[in-house]
Amino acid sequence: MKNKINESVPGDEILKLDNQLCFALYVCSKEIIKKYKPILEPLGLTYTGYITMLALWEEDNLTVKDLGNKLYLDSGTLTPLLKKLESQNFINRIRSSNDERNVVITLTQKGRELKSVAVNVPKDLVCTVKFDKETIAKTIGNLHSIMELLTKEE
Repeated sequence: MKNKINESVPGDEILKLDNQLCFALYVCSKEIIKKYKPILEPLGLTYTGYITMLALWEEDNLTVKDLGNKLYLDSGTLTPLLKKLESQNFINRIRSSNDERNVVITLTQKGRELKSVAVNVPKDLVCTVKFDKETIAKTIGNLHSIMELLTKEE
């Protein structure tokens, strides 16, 4: 795909799919998630289950709201995912004793042990996409810059 966007691009050209940032990001996201599937299946995780576990391995005992904010997921998406992870005995959902409206997510022993197996997931993914480490690091940095711009509160 070629990026031809500038002020002098005619209307027909600027409306082509290949000139849309959103489309490029959408396709990349979809294809990366597809590459994760065979890597995560043996762990019993979907992609959203994997990123949820990553967040909990970074910081255990998060409220559903805090976890949703960290993952950019709403409660309608997060609740069924958390129920599934709980049924797999990776997490527990516990009502907060301080405020019963809050549900706290904690890792189980099995959930903590899964981390030692999941440590190979990023390496396995890199092997499937055939990027060198520099390209991946630069791409992640660029995407984080985009995320920061898009999520910055005005």
